[in-house]
Amino acid sequence: MSVADVSPLRLGIAGLGTVGIGVVKIVQAHADLLAARAGRPVVITAVSARDRSKNRDADLSAYAWETDPVALATREDVDVLVELIGGHEGAARSAIEAALSAGKDVVTANKALLAHHGQTLAEMAESLGRAIRFEAAVAGGIPVIKTLTEGLAGNRIRRVMGVMNGTCNYILTRMESAGLPYDTVFEEARALGYLEADPTLDVGGIDAGHKLAILAAIAFGTRVSFDDVVLEGIGRVSIDDIRRAGDMGYRIKLLGVAQMTGRGLEQRMMPCLVPAASPLGQLEGGTNMVVLEGDAVGQVVLRGAGAGEGPTASAVMGDVLDLARGLRIPTFGQPAESLAYAQPAAVSAPVAYYIRLELLDKPGALAKVATVLGEAGISISRLRQYGHADHSAPVLIVTHKTTPDAVDFALSAFAATGVVMGDAVAMRIEEV
Repeated sequence: MSVADVSPLRLGIAGLGTVGIGVVKIVQAHADLLAARAGRPVVITAVSARDRSKNRDADLSAYAWETDPVALATREDVDVLVELIGGHEGAARSAIEAALSAGKDVVTANKALLAHHGQTLAEMAESLGRAIRFEAAVAGGIPVIKTLTEGLAGNRIRRVMGVMNGTCNYILTRMESAGLPYDTVFEEARALGYLEADPTLDVGGIDAGHKLAILAAIAFGTRVSFDDVVLEGIGRVSIDDIRRAGDMGYRIKLLGVAQMTGRGLEQRMMPCLVPAASPLGQLEGGTNMVVLEGDAVGQVVLRGAGAGEGPTASAVMGDVLDLARGLRIPTFGQPAESLAYAQPAAVSAPVAYYIRLELLDKPGALAKVATVLGEAGISISRLRQYGHADHSAPVLIVTHKTTPDAVDFALSAFAATGVVMGDAVAMRIEEV
């Protein structure tokens, strides 16, 4: 029996923005290739978007049109709902729930929805014998979900880390290469269309935090817990810190880190220093990178385009072809009912810190700082003092491993020394 004799997998695409049109283009351009790889034709039967008159740079005339994505999800000629609307409530959630209830599988790129409601949707899908696939929700074209759920399924994952928001990485690397302050590069990124309509989703770390919560659930067999992700955006990163970190052999990245410890599950998305020579340190522009560490495999580094029409649509189609082949696995890699609630770690594991201070040009100023660090139980690994200017001198300190509580104690105590100007800056240094 030839591929042409097998019933096609019929897609309904909800959302015809950049990614939705990218999916349409792949299906239209690679119909024979998709059929050969899936063992059956893959076709689009219906689409949905709010504005039918909009010019979308693709021929949609052969497809049925629904203005209501719920109506699309329940059509008899749709086998798989491809949800590309976005948002963690409203139409996207309603359409997915309707599709599952109607006996259809779902492919989505909706990281926010999964971060907030992933457990509920996973339980619903698995109780109905349906699948939810979401490779496109995390790191665009990088196949990190498939790597965790399939390729590294034989490993106990020790740590997940990565740069998961290309806009933030663009801003930080642009600040460094051009010597420009944050506000200037932020406006440049806005003009180039790199920022979300609500920029805090990008620069506040929220978008990347959604992705980290999803990866942590898969990596550690826990329920998605976005509310437990410690978030700090890049708005406070100064050009001075970027330069000084570079002098010490580091680069600053908005870095997500998740790891299970004896204290609970750590999940944090915040600016950190990484060695400049490391894979993460060498990451430029809008590229994403995810580092996975397993007990058997060691460290695996995945790098690629984290957004955009082609890369994200590529991830969507990877999921579609798996469904066409009949590959079905639980939503988060193991049955949803078996996913445990993870106690958030109250205290992070000790790491080295970068501390930047502006000291008054007074005798004994550095000794007072050293005394504060000693009282906090923090030892100094490296110290660099710069030339005096305007009666002050910048001082950089790299500590040995210490705790966030110790650093917080030191930062609050610096003000009482009478030799520290302004606020001290402290950032974690992650080993890669």
